Amino acid sequence: MTVGTKERRQREFEDRERVFLDVARALIREEGLLNLQISRIADKCEYAVGTLYRHFLSKEDLLLALTVVDAQQQLDLFQRASAWRAGSRERMLAIAVADMVFVRRNPEFFRLEQYVMTEVVWRAASAERRAMFLRLTEPIGRIVVDIVHDATAAGDLRLSGFAPQEICTGIWALTTGTHNLVHAEGVLEDFNVRDPYRLMCRHMHVMLNGLGWQPLFDVDDDAALDEQIRRICEDLFHDLCAE
Repeated sequence: MTVGTKERRQREFEDRERVFLDVARALIREEGLLNLQISRIADKCEYAVGTLYRHFLSKEDLLLALTVVDAQQQLDLFQRASAWRAGSRERMLAIAVADMVFVRRNPEFFRLEQYVMTEVVWRAASAERRAMFLRLTEPIGRIVVDIVHDATAAGDLRLSGFAPQEICTGIWALTTGTHNLVHAEGVLEDFNVRDPYRLMCRHMHVMLNGLGWQPLFDVDDDAALDEQIRRICEDLFHDLCAE
């Protein structure tokens, strides 16, 4: 096989895989995540089921691949927050706002990510696909860890026994927990939470204050919080928040 032929076949393979993922995404929107079937995807694409299994060993592998594709958009927003000309603490809050903006615009992604991270789906996926998922999503976590490193280097934060990754885990738990509550219809009604994502940002400041991350923020100053969120949206995500 010549080099040119090999490259052409690889491009055809990748193009076909994108078609499978696009159709899978459309079927999830139309029929629901739990109703997704490999045979339906193959039928819609007019390929044999065996052809689809050449790309994905299982439905779980396909779902992990779909999550990785969508996560590239999330990575772009995190990169904007990381590159912002602001202090480390504001950049960390900007990460939370980036996550909020992304999930609001891509609710299907959060539901899919939540599903693939369950034990039953994760363990059913192939080891190769799990490794690929972790490798391709690793830059997202590295961005957040790097902000913690910047904070310690600038004297804004003392780790006080925490590893940078442990601090990031707490922030991750806060944002993911908020997404879970928002997407569980009716769960927050009895708590009279008008804007759960604004509350998430306030809790973020409470957490950062507790860590001693400078400059400390007055969590009772509603106007200052609203102005900070507005400025982050305007400076970093104006093309998304304005829609």
